Amino acid sequence: MRASRLVTLLFTLQRMRRATAAELAHELEVSERTVYRDVAALSEAGVPLYTEPGRGGGIRLLDGWRTRLDGLTAHEAAAIFAVGAPQVLAELGMSAALAGAQAKLLATLPAELREHARSVAERFHLDAPGWFHTPQQVTQLAAVAEAVWEQRTLRVTYRRRFDDVERTIEPLGLVLKAGTWYVASRSRDVVLTYRVDRITSAEPTGEGFERPPNFDLAEWWAGAASRFEGQMLRSTVRLRLGPRGLKMLPHVADPDAGLRAVAHAGPPDAAGWREVELDVEGITVAAGQLTVLGGEVEALDPPELRAALAANGAALAARNAPPEVS
Repeated sequence: MRASRLVTLLFTLQRMRRATAAELAHELEVSERTVYRDVAALSEAGVPLYTEPGRGGGIRLLDGWRTRLDGLTAHEAAAIFAVGAPQVLAELGMSAALAGAQAKLLATLPAELREHARSVAERFHLDAPGWFHTPQQVTQLAAVAEAVWEQRTLRVTYRRRFDDVERTIEPLGLVLKAGTWYVASRSRDVVLTYRVDRITSAEPTGEGFERPPNFDLAEWWAGAASRFEGQMLRSTVRLRLGPRGLKMLPHVADPDAGLRAVAHAGPPDAAGWREVELDVEGITVAAGQLTVLGGEVEALDPPELRAALAANGAALAARNAPPEVS
């Protein structure tokens, strides 16, 4: 979209201060002719750009214009990247930062881009948690978020299944996954994951810490999530599913595993039934999940799953048999 490209050009010039058309074309992956057209559009919209001919020349952005964007605070700048998630920002105590960032940004942008930004806000909204999701009571999220920003260690009490433990952690970053907050924290040179809703207390120690120089939160989370999934989904089963069962599979099994199974399902037979391979936590868990599908599922392998489904079906039929009439 042209409006998106104009924003990119604007902030590229903001960062580089001066660049040739060839450098900008390479940066934005467009032609030099497109760069000149976009520069002209920004100039017509009131952005103070000018070109310097000759050797060492290029396209420049007036220094005085930059101060208007430099007024953004660190929290406001972070809020811009999450502009579509007001609930997330509210949980982090950043709603005011979002409002301030939007006001400053909209006041700075030229009319064409300002209208585009408003159109996006009017037409797109992110509601991250799934249906029927009860929001977690994340009482210590603000304290953890502040420690992440300030690079301060925390002494936390963490609720496990059977007991509570105390840990001193170096919080490196927060991740929101399917409506649940997680904090990536270093403890004894190992980066571990903690669910923030299980942190019942979080007290600053008053000590700072240095972030690992090569730590990339998104990359680390992708690896951690993959390892967790591999540990949880240890078995693979083979099924035949009816059309309705195929649609329901991601809702009764692990969602990601269900979607993968559906995406790689075999061709339908004459009745529309298809064969799939599904990664599951275990046979007992899978039998409980798949029983929900009733007559829309047939277990092909392993035999233990087929027997477990048959037993569940028999127990269900016996429990719900119509009463005898005397």
